[in-house]
Amino acid sequence: MRKAIAKSGLPHLALPPPTPGALCGESERQIRSTVDWSESATYGEHIWFETNVSGDFCYVGEQYCVAKMLQKSVSRRKCAACKIVVHTPCIEQLEKINFRCKPSFRESGSRNVREPTFVRHHWVHRRRQDGKCRHCGKGFQQKFTFHSKEIVAISCSWCKQAYHSKVSCFMLQQIEEPCSLGVHAAVVIPPTWILRARRPQNTLKASKKKKRASFKRKSSKKGPEEGRWRPFIIRPTPSPLMKPLLVFVNPKSGGNQGAKIIQSFLWYLNPRQVFDLSQGGPKEALEMYRKVHNLRILACGGDGTVGWILSTLDQLRLKPPPPVAILPLGTGNDLARTLNWGGGYTDEPVSKILSHVEEGNVVKLDRWDLQAEPNPEAGPEERDEGATDRLPLDVFNNYFSLGFDAHVTLEFHESREANPEKFNSRFRNKMFYAGTAFSDFLTGSSKDLAKHIRVVCDGTDLTPKIQELKPQCIVFLNIPRYCAGTMPWGHPGEHHDFEPQRHDDGYLEVIGFTMTSLAALQVGGHGERLTQCREVVLTTFKAIPVQVDGEPCKLAASRIRITLRNQATMVQKAKRRSTAPLHSDQQPVPEQLRIQVSRVSMHDYEALHYDKEQLKEASVPLGTVVVPGDSDLELCRAHIERLQQEPDSAGARSPTCQKLSPKWCFLDATTASRFYRIDRAQEHLNYVTEIAQDEIYILDPELLGASARPDLPTPTSPLPTSPCSPTPRLLQGDATPPKGEELIEAAKRNDFCKLQELHRAGGDLTHRDERSRTLLHHAVSTGSKEVVRYLLDHAPTEILDAVEENGETCLHQAAALGQRTICHYIVEAGASLMKTDQQGDTPRQRAEKAQDTELAAYLENRQHYQMIQREDQETAV
Repeated sequence: MRKAIAKSGLPHLALPPPTPGALCGESERQIRSTVDWSESATYGEHIWFETNVSGDFCYVGEQYCVAKMLQKSVSRRKCAACKIVVHTPCIEQLEKINFRCKPSFRESGSRNVREPTFVRHHWVHRRRQDGKCRHCGKGFQQKFTFHSKEIVAISCSWCKQAYHSKVSCFMLQQIEEPCSLGVHAAVVIPPTWILRARRPQNTLKASKKKKRASFKRKSSKKGPEEGRWRPFIIRPTPSPLMKPLLVFVNPKSGGNQGAKIIQSFLWYLNPRQVFDLSQGGPKEALEMYRKVHNLRILACGGDGTVGWILSTLDQLRLKPPPPVAILPLGTGNDLARTLNWGGGYTDEPVSKILSHVEEGNVVKLDRWDLQAEPNPEAGPEERDEGATDRLPLDVFNNYFSLGFDAHVTLEFHESREANPEKFNSRFRNKMFYAGTAFSDFLTGSSKDLAKHIRVVCDGTDLTPKIQELKPQCIVFLNIPRYCAGTMPWGHPGEHHDFEPQRHDDGYLEVIGFTMTSLAALQVGGHGERLTQCREVVLTTFKAIPVQVDGEPCKLAASRIRITLRNQATMVQKAKRRSTAPLHSDQQPVPEQLRIQVSRVSMHDYEALHYDKEQLKEASVPLGTVVVPGDSDLELCRAHIERLQQEPDSAGARSPTCQKLSPKWCFLDATTASRFYRIDRAQEHLNYVTEIAQDEIYILDPELLGASARPDLPTPTSPLPTSPCSPTPRLLQGDATPPKGEELIEAAKRNDFCKLQELHRAGGDLTHRDERSRTLLHHAVSTGSKEVVRYLLDHAPTEILDAVEENGETCLHQAAALGQRTICHYIVEAGASLMKTDQQGDTPRQRAEKAQDTELAAYLENRQHYQMIQREDQETAV
């Protein structure tokens, strides 16, 4: 039993405690945060990342915990591959209790001939576990108490199966049974495929030299894989059902998003199929896995990252070339949008992304050669000292352009190189682009572009047409998307004089832009369609800014030839299809769906997205829409946007007090363990029945909370009909501030719009009644979430801990009434959990008296957290 448990990952529990010398010293072994590919790699080595998690007990247990014995606070680390948390000094203790991470390879050699070819489970004790027990089907009781020591579950870090930590659910035979690798087994590369090869030991130096010389002669006739010895070799067992995946992550893309997402892939996959591109690029990994049948690649980064991987595949000449999917982490992500991967990663679960990669369709993508040489016709007076004779890339997948857009990109690139710390998010990057573009527009840096170029497409000289148009930017486009999602060639059906645009037809689209058409791009406009061609000869007569797939430079006067290079193999995200709603597999899709629409504020989403039930409770009804049963989200969006404009059958308008902003998006409430946002560029890929059951949820990122201010009507509009609109008295400029009794009455009646109106007219949100009850006390007593949110957002913080006659704060009151969402709002706003009423009860004790054990556990957890914060502040002082 003990041997079986040790092989499967569970630690021995009866080992001697650590020696005093081990308590103060650092671990002798290096703490790794990347996979070790050297021949000295340790079997079952953990991959550690720093974590600020405070509620997880150290995995080594109290008996062996160094921090417990030293009785001081130390840093914690979390293993990305098996998700255990330990104190940094306790890492060495894991070896003493014989607990290793899930093995990512196997040893080769005669002594391992009998090593099983199947994968064993890697069992880990869990003090917190989502989902249900695989044996009994019951959920796991979550322990919210601080530093809970009780093990509630045992789960496998390969297949993610979980059992209750008791003999009736988890038995010995489950330890020994083979692991299926879980729902993503088709894309996981099993550790049995990856062998560590031992270097041959030769003692004679002359023999070494001879063999080395012979090896070099032979290797010149072999491919790159046979050219040198590697510590690890791949011996796959092909299966038609498998689509093994290599994940390449650029940690610097999209404001360093990649550094966070790489940990999720290490958890779901074999760590040896996940690669950090900052550690040497993709070439070594692609060479190692070149013989794996049906291989797929996931490029996590911007369009530049994708181009890097495609160029490496060209160099290696893999046959057939593995198809490449994209997880967009860049700023523009135009290629990702074209292949349905969206305009940027938000918070879609990695598990869903892996499913999309596995189910995606394989398509072709044209790639174009760029050959540039100095223009002999240009005079010496046209030379620019800051210009270069070479393009940043000699191939492009998206577009090649010159003029205004390249000048803006060049300024962005130079600024980012000088101050990289200022460009750490996609939003900031886009704001810089906008500011630079406006500045260049004022200076007119590219207004004479047409005078300094000659363009010949398939033998036809377009220069006269270009000089007549006087563009400030010319784009040679391979894909429909450009400049962060715009469609410069126009939407399908708008260009009747040309063939439909495709990314695999061997043709380029040539487009000219004036400043007017460039500005119209962001609102659905397009440029001047010049031609579609197979070959371009572009001649420039002075130094002009150019960009190749977003890589800019100032190119000296040159002659540039563009021709088709080859076609890359890509993975296009497929539309999710279902024959029935997820909540009713036995019934066909109805002809019409009547669905309740509810709005979620960004504040609530960020605080509660991990808990579906709480987030549903915090949502605000928007109305009801009727859509066809097979409608996708694009069609549903149109119905929702009309919802607030059209009255319902009773003649009433939407119950919400504020119209949705243009940036609202759908939330998937069904297919994952938590809510997640759906990129607007992917709405045509999702059916309504697949993200919602009886209710569909939408997120408005511009709303700070459910109580965000509605827009005031314009002076030319008729008297408002919305219940949130100000009364004629306020429109006429009555300067008399409202009385406090009016505010209290509005709070008692749960009249959010009236309260908001009175506050705007000068009402005092700190007013109290004769029993010292604040407006927040009254809002809590009526259970009005909107009024509570508004008061928390706009009133001084002193109302949080204000007490009425009997010593109750508003948090006492909410806890006694079992109002979980309102309690969460008040706690997150900063209310004290240590205050007591006249009976000496804290809010937690009031929740216990109300027999709401879950709320009491939550309040107890937050109370401990506040106590620790207070101790840290006192220590700092």
